[in-house]
Amino acid sequence: MTDAEIVIEPVDGKAGRAAFVDLGRRFSAETPHSVPQLRGEQLELLDPAKNPLFAHAEVQLFIARRGEAMVGRIAACVDRMMLEMDSAQGFGPGTGIFGYFDAEDDAVAQALLTRAEDWLRDRGMTRVLGPISLSMWEEPGLLVAGHDHAPTLLMGHHPERYRGYIEGAAYEVAKRLYTYELDISQEFPPLVRRIVQSGQRNSRIRIRSVDRANYTRDVHTVLHILNDAWSGNWGFVPFTEAEIAYGAKKLKPLIRDEMVRIAEVDGRPVAFMLSLPDINEPLARIKGKLFPFGWLTMLRWLRKPAGRTARVPLMGVLRELHNSRLASQLAFMMISDIRDDTTVAHGHTRGEIGWILDDNQGMIAIADTIDSRINREYVIFRKAL
Repeated sequence: MTDAEIVIEPVDGKAGRAAFVDLGRRFSAETPHSVPQLRGEQLELLDPAKNPLFAHAEVQLFIARRGEAMVGRIAACVDRMMLEMDSAQGFGPGTGIFGYFDAEDDAVAQALLTRAEDWLRDRGMTRVLGPISLSMWEEPGLLVAGHDHAPTLLMGHHPERYRGYIEGAAYEVAKRLYTYELDISQEFPPLVRRIVQSGQRNSRIRIRSVDRANYTRDVHTVLHILNDAWSGNWGFVPFTEAEIAYGAKKLKPLIRDEMVRIAEVDGRPVAFMLSLPDINEPLARIKGKLFPFGWLTMLRWLRKPAGRTARVPLMGVLRELHNSRLASQLAFMMISDIRDDTTVAHGHTRGEIGWILDDNQGMIAIADTIDSRINREYVIFRKAL
């Protein structure tokens, strides 16, 4: 570290976004167990012409320089949909966010956070939450426990020192998020098997796979349930129609019939569970680079995504069924079905569920009942401006 002045520069345009992404990739490469993502995918997420998030959000990217060297980055964001939410659920009027946070040292971190806070304050924001990059549906929270193993898809991975940087800037914990892992090569406990068998005898219940011939219809079914099921959760922001279409297109190469379930009661869809093969496993092997030969590894994997881990990033039950025995039964039935099929089809031996909010007692109870354990903890911090 030198005594050279730290300069925080706003960047935009194609060249600015590329520099911002490449700097983040450099930090990722220096962090043990981090998994580099595909550069093109990272650029697309920050492109206002491609990511529908920008239809309702204003984003500013910043890069920190010390002399000629780039030594950190941060994004500040005002999302109009977040501003419209109930403040009791985390966001609400006056709430901005920061994300894509990387810093070489504490001095750089403080300069970046101050610049992002000033930008938010100039736009009338009175509080800030972060890191959220740049949506709760992407990579929310800072990793504070579980640094000793690689993340699964759609989960961030950060150096341990970042927590001290953020807390040193007078941020406090707003919410904790957990992921849970379990050994899916073993049968579920007897209690779970009895609950599942009872549901299988109930003629009102039907658990089905996604219908590839009606993929768009089923995507809308899932997102309708999700928007209802999660609407009371901390940090909830609904998907727009454009975001539903965008997400459906992005996830389609990873969707496998045997890894998605929709639960129907009396012919009506009331719950779903989405699990995905962990694309981070082949990405780690190719170091996030498609060329010269990484594309061949990825093509082979997408045709038959064998690997160790399956992740459940999303599941939901309509709110009218929350806190009911039926809701838990449907969850166990879907988990059991997916576990049985994915271990056979893809050889998965490990499952990961989450993230799960620290106060989501229903999901925590389900995770405990299937003998899973917390393997990673993330924190979203807050600060008054």
